[in-house]
Amino acid sequence: MRIAVVAMGKIGLPLAVQFADAGHEVVGVDVNEKTVAAINEATEPFPGEAHLQEKLSELVPAGRLRATTDYADAIPDSEAVVVVVPLFVNDETWAPDFAWMDAATRSLAKHLTPGTLISYETTLPVGTTRNRWRPMIEEGSGLKEGSEFHLVFSPERVLTGRVFEDLRKYPKLVGGLSEEGAKRAVEFYEAVLSFDERPDLPRANGVWDLGSAEAAEMAKLAETTYRDVNIGLANQFAVYADKVGLDVNAVIDACNSQPYSHIHRPGIAVGGHCIPVYPRLYLSTDPDASIVRTARQFNADMPLYVVRRVESVLGSLKGQRVAVLGASYRGKVKETAFSGVFRTVTELTERGAEVSVHDPMFSDEELAGFGWTPYHLGEEVDAVIVQADHPEYAEVGPADFPAVKVLFDGRRVTDPERWRGTPRLVIGDRAQ
Repeated sequence: MRIAVVAMGKIGLPLAVQFADAGHEVVGVDVNEKTVAAINEATEPFPGEAHLQEKLSELVPAGRLRATTDYADAIPDSEAVVVVVPLFVNDETWAPDFAWMDAATRSLAKHLTPGTLISYETTLPVGTTRNRWRPMIEEGSGLKEGSEFHLVFSPERVLTGRVFEDLRKYPKLVGGLSEEGAKRAVEFYEAVLSFDERPDLPRANGVWDLGSAEAAEMAKLAETTYRDVNIGLANQFAVYADKVGLDVNAVIDACNSQPYSHIHRPGIAVGGHCIPVYPRLYLSTDPDASIVRTARQFNADMPLYVVRRVESVLGSLKGQRVAVLGASYRGKVKETAFSGVFRTVTELTERGAEVSVHDPMFSDEELAGFGWTPYHLGEEVDAVIVQADHPEYAEVGPADFPAVKVLFDGRRVTDPERWRGTPRLVIGDRAQ
């Protein structure tokens, strides 16, 4: 097959590589000229994705994969078009921002040829494929969905850093607007993916047709919203445990020792492209989902809870030197999407603290680019807040932070033994 992949980012590029590695001709289209140039030079444009560079080094010189900025080059005569353009969410209003996706959809529609299968993999609010993309593509192409082209939704279910592993591990969900479109989608993904044996699943691992685009859209939102709600519950338990002097992790361990409890772990923040975003997409079409809304807001306020705990130890934070450890939203990932660092820094700054940020994965110049003062181990501070669970932070102790008066480990990654003699606070165990 000839396949076009729209948006060659941290998900789109590995997908394109997967399709090419399965023996197909793949053209990726992206608006970023530097990304396109890097791909055509067989160089990964971003680090950290397992096996990506070695596959690029094989597939690009072999002519199986190339990239372009021109939709007119990528879309015509492609048997399948896979769209992985980012969908943004306004951090204040929680409303989805379709600007980039609308632009990409109109561009591909202009160059669509009859018989093409179009699959959206970007996570979407329920109903978007049918009610937004179908009329937009029909208008832009002059073609009729269901007969002259087919439109489906098939959510990506992978994590950056292990995309190829996850593509094999998890069932590929598809939902069409017509029976023929769904059939075409199943055939397409069976031709480009292979799957691990999963005896734990209720049916064979592979491509699963959920019966409609709406069901596939909701499945992706539901599986991620579940995690946000579960973490919100864990954070609620942790705040209560702080009040009554219990170790919430010991309680969670006890609960999860039987198969009916799967309580997640509390923490200073829920970040990333998925967990803090998709509940808002769900709420955009189900505004009465009070459980989802409450959990999302509770999780969003956890940095404020941590700052108030530090404030309860030090008193006024005005003029206090505070180092925030971790710009990333999670350990071992160089990515700040919806990271708790932003709210943590804001709350500290509003209280008059002198804030600096440390992250072993970011250079001083990169940290300064966010408007932060870079922190270096060995510089004097009054307080330290661990925001990301980078493994390097398990090795630090008071000697790395001269004059430190309190540590708040928002991820429980530091070693309690190293911090004996210095107040060490965690979420969900005030006894420490």
